[in-house]
Amino acid sequence: LIAIFPNTPKSKKDFYGKEALNENNLVCKAIRKIKKINPQIGIMTDVALDPYTSHGHDGIIKNKKILNDETIQILSKQALLQSQMGCDVIAPSDMMDGRIGVIRKVLDKNNFKDVQLLSYSAKYASNFYGPFRNAIGSSQKNKISKKTYQMDFRNSDEAIREVALDIKEGADFVMVKPALPYLDVIKSVKDNFKIPVFAYQVSGEYSMIVKSIRDGIINKNSIIESLMSIKRAGASAIVTYFALQIASKL
Repeated sequence: LIAIFPNTPKSKKDFYGKEALNENNLVCKAIRKIKKINPQIGIMTDVALDPYTSHGHDGIIKNKKILNDETIQILSKQALLQSQMGCDVIAPSDMMDGRIGVIRKVLDKNNFKDVQLLSYSAKYASNFYGPFRNAIGSSQKNKISKKTYQMDFRNSDEAIREVALDIKEGADFVMVKPALPYLDVIKSVKDNFKIPVFAYQVSGEYSMIVKSIRDGIINKNSIIESLMSIKRAGASAIVTYFALQIASKL
């Protein structure tokens, strides 16, 4: 299973993230190309507006506030479009309330019942996302705060509530993001729910390990050790930038 995230040119970004609904955007082209080359490859796509908005937020803004329900309507169209292109797993990472239920209904109504939903149920407002935001071009000169819709890293109880709601709305799997700083959350979710728990080893975690390897402080076994700690905490699957390096060792 591979996860696709776009880097959208600034010229195609706007206040409402309209490029997310363009059937010829980078993600849609990538899905079609990959499936044409090898239909057996599983594709997971990100559903969120931040790669497409000029302001870098995951939702529609009015009077400096994120409009939850209005954003969900766009996200459901984005999820449907990606399903029509051929993706296998829809992964909403935006943290808007109620989006899993709405997306599931839209997919089922349009005969995409086999497309699975991986919900970023416990996505924290973390300091470890920096390198990724630079890579997809969603970082801003004036740092934006997503603390009004992403989770407070001081709060672990909220993760349980969010997971329970997403399961009720139809999520097939749930995600904890980041991974290493939230091993306790991974374990808690795994202990409390009978559902596959994914963990995302994010770009900041990756960068720290890579920098250490380059500086000669630790060897490549640190990659395996870091991933094993996530697995030991209870993760059913791990999203990691080290996938190619470790695939031959598994």
